[in-house]
Amino acid sequence: MDWNLVRSFLAVAENGTLAAAAEALGASQPTVGRHIDALEGATGLTLFARGRHGMVLSEAGLSLVEEAKAMQAEADRFELKAAGRAQSVHGPVRITASEVVSTYILPPIIAAFGRTEPDIQIELVSSNSVENLLSRDADIAVRMFRPVQNDIIARKTGELGMGIYAHRSYLADHGEPVDVETFLQHRLIGMDRSTLILDGMSDLGIKADRNLFSVRTDDQVAYLELLKAGAGIGFAAHILVAANPDIKQVLPHVQIPALPIWLASHQELRTSQKIRRTMDYLHQTISILPLTGRAGRE
Repeated sequence: MDWNLVRSFLAVAENGTLAAAAEALGASQPTVGRHIDALEGATGLTLFARGRHGMVLSEAGLSLVEEAKAMQAEADRFELKAAGRAQSVHGPVRITASEVVSTYILPPIIAAFGRTEPDIQIELVSSNSVENLLSRDADIAVRMFRPVQNDIIARKTGELGMGIYAHRSYLADHGEPVDVETFLQHRLIGMDRSTLILDGMSDLGIKADRNLFSVRTDDQVAYLELLKAGAGIGFAAHILVAANPDIKQVLPHVQIPALPIWLASHQELRTSQKIRRTMDYLHQTISILPLTGRAGRE
């Protein structure tokens, strides 16, 4: 059985139309349509009911979906194994990291790495979602938690120290909090739908809901820029505000747990030279960054 036919079958089953399947596969719609016709001809089965609103799996097609997914998983595993055996030190390495790490921490590291390994191409995916290393959405993930997926190798490379900060212009207008009680009376910058900050405050014994925050955003980069603009008091990693003399740490005695930084990759890729070199360089450079020190300006 030609794997390409099964691959197209699974794409149509998951996406519902030939057009959407073609886009997902990076192929043309006529090609995907020919693959479906060829597979139906080879099996003697009608796999889809064609309608005005798309392609609907028939009973026969539905019975084959799990087998097609199993073939996809084996194909992914084959690709991982082949990539892991590659000894070349050129070509693409795909890295995924959060928006903040991708924007403020990784760019100078990637620039320096390019001077060291000019033949390795870096694809940087700025995303707060958990990319699936098993299906090669990324080769390396930089995460603030330890991945728990099977077949994933992870290396802790540092901790991101956190603090409570505000722009001096905000403090000039509203005063500086002296304790948690006065802190809660200020204009606070929080998150909208994410409960990340609320969960952290709860761990510190502060019970609150999203209405506590006068300004809310789930965009991490926008969050930091709001803090820099003086929109209120917020939480930030020390390293992200250390170079800004107008940002001051408040309530330094409040100990906010540091965020661990983990590098993760699929274990099948540990013998790939280009991925190993990239992983080692990220570990070496991130581990020597001043991640835990406070901005601490008076």
